[in-house]
Order: sequence, then C-alpha cells, then structure tokens
Amino acid sequence: VRLVESGGGLVQPGGSLRLSCAASGFTFSSYVMSWYRQAPGKERELVARIASAGGSTYYAESMKGRITISRDNAKNTVYLQMNSLKPEDTAVYYCRPQGVVSWGQGTQVTVSS
Repeated sequence: VRLVESGGGLVQPGGSLRLSCAASGFTFSSYVMSWYRQAPGKERELVARIASAGGSTYYAESMKGRITISRDNAKNTVYLQMNSLKPEDTAVYYCRPQGVVSWGQGTQVTVSS
C-alpha cells in the first residue's frame, strides 16, 4: 500500500486548499477512503470519509460545511477540498483506506496570518 498526500501549505485564515492523495498497491475502487489529521500534541482524528463508489460521505462536526471529500477511482486519487480555513485546522493531513493499517507521509496544512 502506498499513499502519497499533497496539496498542503501555508494559507491565511479564511483561505482554501485542495488536498490530494494518490493511492497504489490495492484495489482503490473497492475501499472506503478517509482523511485524518493530527495537530501538534493531539491524537490523530477522522476528518472525512467517502464510500468506495463515492456516493456516501461523512464529515467531522469540526469541519462540516467547510470541507468536501471526493474521489476519482479512475485515477486512484481521493481529494479533500477545504474552505474557510481556521488556525485550529493546522495539522498534518493523511489519507487511509478503511481497514488498512498504513499511513503515508501526510501533508502539512498551516493556517496562519
């Protein structure tokens, strides 16, 4: 399993970012995919989840209304569009297929003025 997250960076409060996760080594289209984040000194938490075919989604309350998870099974890629970012969204963001204990390197998101 290989997961390569990208798209993070430094953004001002209220800004937007689109994260991508390129996956390989498993049958991507068969797996529920999730985005997690881990802020400094905190445990990793689930941010969003999307069904294998993309029809059903889940969002953490802390980010609901500001994020959209999507996937392209033809490209083995899952995305996380994040809008109206807040300083408390600062974290390393990771993707992961459900039931697979494997993590990529993550992508750093820093929200600061």
